Amino acid sequence: MSKVKYYYDQETLSYRKIEVKKGKKIRNFFVFLLAAFLFGMIGLFTLLNTGLVNTPKELSTTRELKQYELQFEILNKKMEQMEKVLTDIEERDNNIYRLYFEASPIPEEQRRAGFGGVNRYQALEGFDNSQIIKNTTRRLEILQKQMVVQSKSLDEITKLAENKEKLLATIPAIQPVNNKDLKRMASGFGWRTDPFTKARKMHWGMDFSASRGTPVYATGDGVVKRSDNKAAGYGNHIRIEHGFGYESLYAHLSKYNVRKGQKVKRGDLIGYVGSTGRSEAPHLHYEVFKDGQRINPINFYYGSLTPAEYEELLHVASQENQSLD
Repeated sequence: MSKVKYYYDQETLSYRKIEVKKGKKIRNFFVFLLAAFLFGMIGLFTLLNTGLVNTPKELSTTRELKQYELQFEILNKKMEQMEKVLTDIEERDNNIYRLYFEASPIPEEQRRAGFGGVNRYQALEGFDNSQIIKNTTRRLEILQKQMVVQSKSLDEITKLAENKEKLLATIPAIQPVNNKDLKRMASGFGWRTDPFTKARKMHWGMDFSASRGTPVYATGDGVVKRSDNKAAGYGNHIRIEHGFGYESLYAHLSKYNVRKGQKVKRGDLIGYVGSTGRSEAPHLHYEVFKDGQRINPINFYYGSLTPAEYEELLHVASQENQSLD
């Protein structure tokens, strides 16, 4: 209940009740409502500008930003795992693959090179999360470059492996006459006594003594370069070009089993032991060339002899005796 108010009337010398007119009450009521509305709007405006209260749109935007930040954190963790895997591949590439195929390792600075020059990330500046976006983008681009470098390296290794496989197949690697068919290894590579002049001269191959008609085999894959008797002293002979600078020669044959231009595989029958040309007795004179220079064939029998057999062959070949041609 509202309080009753009085005022002192000096004329009647008495207190009189204050009567509030109905119109004034209505006016006061509306004045109160207007003041309350104005104070409410001012308070709401103050709250919105101080950040104490967010609008639904602002709340939605904040949630989206937090979600983006979370996604960037997850992306960075995934990139960290990828970097570890790529680092392991790079180490094996440099220390195993490239080392095995005799290729120079890729320098670390080439693998980890960044991007200099102009500011590549200017468009990413000016945002609340610009730094994390720039760092993630830079990290991703460097990772992409590392993967390109590694991919090209593996392409190179693949080609080297193909060449290595081909080299291993073509290089002379077996004895041209089977051990079971040999009478003896008559003479090795080096200075020997000539059977005709008895003078000491350089013997450029190895002589394998065997019966006439004993099979002679190609010591590596290649193409028959010559199959004739037009070279002085060699009689009927075959020359095979293996590639990678290697050639092999088989001399004093009784007959051929291949012709010029024919492709052969290691172990193919190419001819038969004889004593044609400058020869003292039936045997196979065998030579190996590398880049046009004669080299000791003793180093090219790893594909057909046991360690003990090779040791025995090495001992006999090192003796300075009389050759058969």
